[in-house]
Amino acid sequence: MNPFIAAFWAETLKARRSKVPFFTALGFSIVPLVGGLFMIILKDPEAAKSMGLISAKAQLTVGTAEWSTLLNMLAQATAVGGAIIFSIVTTWVFGREFSDHTAKELLALPTSRATIVTAKFILIALWTFALTVLIFILGLIVGNNVDIPGWSTELFQSSTVDIFGSALLTIALLPYVALVASAGRGYMPAFGWMVFSTVLAQVAAITGWGDWFPWSVPALFSGAVGPRAELLGTHSYVIVITTSMIGLFATFIWWRKADHTK
Repeated sequence: MNPFIAAFWAETLKARRSKVPFFTALGFSIVPLVGGLFMIILKDPEAAKSMGLISAKAQLTVGTAEWSTLLNMLAQATAVGGAIIFSIVTTWVFGREFSDHTAKELLALPTSRATIVTAKFILIALWTFALTVLIFILGLIVGNNVDIPGWSTELFQSSTVDIFGSALLTIALLPYVALVASAGRGYMPAFGWMVFSTVLAQVAAITGWGDWFPWSVPALFSGAVGPRAELLGTHSYVIVITTSMIGLFATFIWWRKADHTK
């Protein structure tokens, strides 16, 4: 069997036998469901209060009950929530080898380290992209069942770009989570990096430097703080791509040169 296919099959088998895919899908599915709840409330706030869905003091500022509001919520959640859920996926794929003490056995196989790392990254990309497809489809189903106005082909096309573009930009930065999980030999350092990068992304966006800070770009692309054409430039995407390549290269180098006998 081809070494890459064997390595990818092994990684897929680990994920299939774990509960992590189920719980990440469950956690991410909350986004469109909550979005649907907001749409119900916004359609008739007084009725929502009478049914106990919200308290009398509640104030919703997410917009009006229409497709553009729901789809924009999905795009923002993909960028911000995706940074968390996708990081959890990456942390598990790389960090579990050290937490379960299987790293040395894994590298004793007649498969190159580069092939193993490539298989892990391909699995992460497919997994996180599938999660994005899941919430997108759920969002369309929820919006249709709630029966909100404002649907159009143009909105569908632009929202597809917003959601999947935000997801791809977020996925592009996951190599740093993999690197920290690997170098830190476990879950906790990667979780720390996730919190650290998320906080820095918020600070950079607030101070107006988000277009130069790669971890802020996905949220700005999603339209979280305004039209991306006014917030991002070509340099923003170049920075994300360059940062992603550096992270990938550093992860491959670490796995190639690190001493895994300890």
